[in-house]
Amino acid sequence: MASIKDVAAEAGVSVATVSRVLNSHPSVSPDARTRVLAAVEALGYRPNAVARSLRTDQTRTLGLVISDVLNPYFTELTRFVEEEARALGYSVIIGNADERPDLQEHHIRTLLDRRIDGLLVSPADGSSPCMLGTAAGGTPMVFVDRWIQGVDVPVVRTDGRAAVRDLVAHLHRLGHRRLAIIAGPAATTTGDERVEAFREAMREHGLALPDSYIGQGDFQADSGCRVTERFLTLPEPPEVVFAADNLMALGALDAIRARGLRVPQDIGLAAFDDIPWFPHTDPPITAIAQPTGELGRAAVHALVDIVEGRSPQSVTLPARLVVRSSCGEPAVNRSSSP
Repeated sequence: MASIKDVAAEAGVSVATVSRVLNSHPSVSPDARTRVLAAVEALGYRPNAVARSLRTDQTRTLGLVISDVLNPYFTELTRFVEEEARALGYSVIIGNADERPDLQEHHIRTLLDRRIDGLLVSPADGSSPCMLGTAAGGTPMVFVDRWIQGVDVPVVRTDGRAAVRDLVAHLHRLGHRRLAIIAGPAATTTGDERVEAFREAMREHGLALPDSYIGQGDFQADSGCRVTERFLTLPEPPEVVFAADNLMALGALDAIRARGLRVPQDIGLAAFDDIPWFPHTDPPITAIAQPTGELGRAAVHALVDIVEGRSPQSVTLPARLVVRSSCGEPAVNRSSSP
């Protein structure tokens, strides 16, 4: 098994430099960090888990880095994480990445400096030297909602593919054929997964998804507004717009109303990530709901298991379609799916 000295020799740096990289210390040059991480990967180096489990300087504090605290989904997720951690005797320090990789890196380093016992992260992008170094350095870590491919840490997430299929089937039954999507960032796993699930569901029903009906958003309301404005200028606008998160759906609603159009009489609207006020909008918005409470609680338990020397498994929970009236649903069929 490779040692930290082997990594240092492979990377051509000192053992101290390897240690600083693995602990995400900001003083290391980008070149040295790249070489150390490459050596870690090439040698399959893993820190001594037994030695780590013998720590006696635990702070009973967990870190949580979320993608956007203004997104109601993440606000709710944070609430459940904090409640469950408190019930298990841990405190939580929160960092808001605001969908910015640089802020994500800043918060991770700051939390590590605070000597947290473990870290929950919803990654703002698909590649992060700091995140890779933290995981390789042995800091207990769990990804929640989003994840980074190839990083060997537990993931607690929702699988929304079945719910997206249910949504497309629902829209097809209503007679809609021209369906468009406002996708999230391709650099995030959730952004990529939702648009691919939508594409597959459209294909199952023999429906075309032209490039003009795919808009690139960033999980922010402004992007939902901008993409929907483009959809509405097409020679043949879509009959329904599906926004891949709640903030982009609200932006889409603003764009539709700014043109004097009505939902659902002129165009339908559906969203991924149900939020508490969707039932109270006019009209109430059909949405895909994630089991936010279960996600938050499961993520905390997975992280605490690692901190306390147990080996948790990744957790995948199903999302569900909640049918309301923003896509032209008949009043008699407006209900939440079980």
